[in-house]
Amino acid sequence: MRRLGGVLAAAVLCGTAAACTNAPPPPLVAKSEAPVITTTGPKVTEIVVGVDDVAGGYNPHALAAQSPITTALSSLLLPSPFRPGNDGAPQLDRNLMVSAKVTKAEPFTVTYTIRKDASWSDSAPIAAEDFYYLWQRMRTEPGVVDPAGYRLINNISAREGGKVVEVVFGKPFPGWRSLFSNLLPAHLLKDAPGTWSNVLSTGFPATAGPFQVRSLDEPRGEVVLERSDRYWEVPTTLDRVVIRRATHSAMAESLSKGDNQAALLRADAADVNLLKGIQNVATKPVPRNEVVQVLLRPASEQLKDVKTRRAIVAALDREALIASGTQSGPSAPFRADSYVVPPSRAGYVKTITANTLDAAVSDQSLTEAGYVKTGTEWQKAGKALKLRIAAPEKVEPYVGIANRIKAQLKDRGIDSEVVTPAAEDLFSKQLTEKDIDIAVVPRVDAGDSAAALASEYGCAGDAPDGATPSPQNIAGFCDPAIQADIDAALNGKTLVSDVLARVEPLIAAQAVSVPLFQIVDLLGVLPATVSGVDTGAPLAGVLSGAPEWRRLDK
Repeated sequence: MRRLGGVLAAAVLCGTAAACTNAPPPPLVAKSEAPVITTTGPKVTEIVVGVDDVAGGYNPHALAAQSPITTALSSLLLPSPFRPGNDGAPQLDRNLMVSAKVTKAEPFTVTYTIRKDASWSDSAPIAAEDFYYLWQRMRTEPGVVDPAGYRLINNISAREGGKVVEVVFGKPFPGWRSLFSNLLPAHLLKDAPGTWSNVLSTGFPATAGPFQVRSLDEPRGEVVLERSDRYWEVPTTLDRVVIRRATHSAMAESLSKGDNQAALLRADAADVNLLKGIQNVATKPVPRNEVVQVLLRPASEQLKDVKTRRAIVAALDREALIASGTQSGPSAPFRADSYVVPPSRAGYVKTITANTLDAAVSDQSLTEAGYVKTGTEWQKAGKALKLRIAAPEKVEPYVGIANRIKAQLKDRGIDSEVVTPAAEDLFSKQLTEKDIDIAVVPRVDAGDSAAALASEYGCAGDAPDGATPSPQNIAGFCDPAIQADIDAALNGKTLVSDVLARVEPLIAAQAVSVPLFQIVDLLGVLPATVSGVDTGAPLAGVLSGAPEWRRLDK
C-alpha cells in the first residue's frame, strides 16, 4: 500500500506543477516464474521374468492347476512347514515353524509348533485350522496331488490358541514331512461359497510370505508381486518381482534389450538356440514336478480287461510320443523310464528298457480279448472298438500327444476320438467316471515316493464318515496283489526302493500307465544384471529363491 500511495501523490504533484513534463512510463519488468522443483520417490528395484502363461487357477494341490506359475506363486505366497533343501530333502522352514517332530509312536503322532508371529496378510494367525482344512480337502476331494498320506490321518487337534498342532495317524507314515506344504487360509475358505474347484481359481485371498500380490491381471498376462510389509521375518531386498506373459521371440528380445532380467519357458530345440544366441544370457534346464503319462483306465468299460490294455500299449510307439512331446528341447534327456520316481529325483531307477510298439503282440492281445479284425477295424460282438482319449484343454504337450496317440491307434485299426475338457472338469469329474478310456495327464511328484506310489496305484481306502467315496487314483486302478507292498512302503515297513523293484514290473504287466518324460523348462538369465536367479531347490521352482534375488545394475 505504501508504494501505491506514493505513486498517487506523484501524480497529483505533476498535475499542479508547470515544470512537470510528459516522461515515458517506466519499463515493463517480466514476471518471474516460480522455480520448478522435481521430486521423485525412491527407485523401485524389480526383476522382470518372462513366462509362457499366467492363466489360473493357482491351487497347488489340484492336478488341474499344475503349471510353472502355480508352483512359482505358491512357493512365495503360501506357508509350508517344510521346504525342499538343495538336495531335495525336506528342511524345516524356521521362518514359519518353531519345531515339527514325531512325539509319539503309538498312535503315530506328529506335533507342529508354529511361530506366534506367523500370520496371514489380513493379520489372521497361521494356525491349526489351516492344517485341518487342508487335511479335510485332501482326503475327500478327487483330482488332488498325492492324497495317500493325508488319508492316513485320524485326527488333528490344537493347543495354545492353535499354534501347537497335533496330528494323529492311523498308521506310521515316515513321509510325514511331505504333508501340509502350501497351507491355505482356512478362515477365508472354509465357509466361502462354491466348492474346492473355486479355491484359488482367480487369485489369493490372503498370503503369508515375503511377497504379496500387488496385481494379478490374467487378460494382460501379468502378475506383480511386491515386498510384504506384514511379513514377520527379514524383508526381501527386491521391491518387486514382475511375471509377464510373452511369446518366445518377445522374451528373447526383452532379454537382449535388458527389459527382462530372466525368462522361463517350455522350449524346443529352436528356443534353446534362440536364447543361447543372445549375448550375455546364461541358460539352465529347470525340471518341473510333472511327468507326462498315458493312463489306460481300468475304470472304463472298454479297458477293464487287461488283455485289451496290453493291446493298446503295444499299439503305441512310445519313442515317437516322447520325440513329439519333447521336440529335442530340455525335456529330451529326461525320459521317464520309471512308473513312480521322476528322472530328476534321487532314487530314480530305470525299469522301462524297451519301446512299447509291437504290432504282433497288439493283434494277439486283441484276439485274446475277444476282438476280431474285420476289414480295417477291430470288432467285438459286432461293435467296433472305439476309444475316448482325453487331455486337459489347451494344455501342451498333453493335447498334442493325445492327437498323436489317435493317429498311432488308427494305424493299428483302432478307432478313437480326442476330447479336451477344461482341466477342472476332467480331473474332478470325468476321471471319476467311466467315459474316458485313455487320459494324457501329468503325474505330479509332491516329494515322497511312497505316497506317490500309493496315490497313483493304490486301491481306494475306506471313505471317511459322511464323505463321498472317490477313486484312490484317477485311473480307477486297484490290484490286490500289489497292495500289501504299497502299504508296506507307505508305512515304512519296507524300503521304498525294495518295493519299487518288486512292484514296477507288476504295474507294467497290468498295462495301466505309459510314462513318457518329465517336463523340463528352460531358464534364461542375465547374470550381469541380477544375482541369485537360479533353478531353485529341486522341484520347488525358480521363484522359490526370489527372497534372495538382487539387482546388480540398479
